[in-house]
This record gives sequence, C-alpha cells and structure tokens, in this order.
Amino acid sequence: MAEKVRNIRTTQTKQSLINAFIQLVSIKDFEKITIADITKGAQVNRATFYAHFNDKYELLGYMMGDSASTAILNRTQGEVKFDQASMQQLVLALCDFYQQPNIQCRSSYVSLVVPQLKDKAVNELKAYLTRSMEQILTADEKSMYVPIFAQMIHEGALQWATGQTVMSREEVAQRVAALIVGGFKVRNEYHTL
Repeated sequence: MAEKVRNIRTTQTKQSLINAFIQLVSIKDFEKITIADITKGAQVNRATFYAHFNDKYELLGYMMGDSASTAILNRTQGEVKFDQASMQQLVLALCDFYQQPNIQCRSSYVSLVVPQLKDKAVNELKAYLTRSMEQILTADEKSMYVPIFAQMIHEGALQWATGQTVMSREEVAQRVAALIVGGFKVRNEYHTL
C-alpha cells in the first residue's frame, strides 16, 4: 500500500513540474527559464525537482516521451504503407508532434529545443519508412532512401511548425509526399531501363 501511495505522489509531482514548465515556456524564453522558476510554479523545492529530472532539457524530453511515435500511430492508424496518402500523414504527424505540448513557438524554443526533438522524430520516421518499404527495396536501397525520405518529411513539418512557409500544413504534407513518391517512381523507372 505504501508503494502505491509513493507512486501516486511521484506521478502528481512530475505532473506539477510539467504543468509549471508548460505555463512558463508559453510566456518566457526557454533559455531564461530556471529550475527555480519551475519549482516555484510547481510549489516544490529544488531537491524534489532533481529527484525527478537532471535539468529542464530532461524534463522536456520526458514530456515529449514517445509523442513522435504516438503522433505517427494516430495519423496512420497503425497501418504501415508506402504511398502518397501515408507520406502525407507522416508529415501531418510531425506537425502534430511539434505542436505538443501546446506551447507558443518562441524563438528560443525553436533554436534550443527543436534540435533535441529532431532526433526522436527522425528515428520514428525511419522506423516507419523501413517497415513500409520492407517488400519493395533491398537492404542497400533502404539504407540510402529511408534517411533521405525521413529528412524530407521532417524538414517539411519543421518549416510549417516554425512559420517558415505560408503554406497550410495540408499543402506542405501534399507537396512533400508528392516529392517522395514521385522520386521513388523515378527510381523505379531508372531500374527498368
């Protein structure tokens, strides 16, 4: 029984830290947020923060957790296919990923946090693409195409998430998917020559 109470408290404390962080990052530049700011908002002491996280980057990593894989799963509904519609859903999944948590995209958030999240997102994309191309590519081809396609999908979503394009997320998804699938068709035509 004591273990159950401790787990509930730990969960509640972590959630308080997350809530305080989300509130802070929407009003303050990421690099200016201190552990003291977070602990004050969560109404806990510094030792409690450090019992759960090493720093604010680890807190953010915990918050993001497997949200990239969850976003992909939600958008693809668990279906693993390599077609234009699926590629569009991958771009939209990454757009969803970069909107979680619902934080204003302040310049410091983009410059400091996005690079850390990129690895998580790109690795999830690579896993999906590898599975989707299992029957249509050799191992050598997969080792070349999968990272390229993953980067294209990521960059399209990031362009949208950071406001570097005036296109809607749907239009970005459509164009990136067309490039990927179109490029793949060119590859197939090249191999039939």
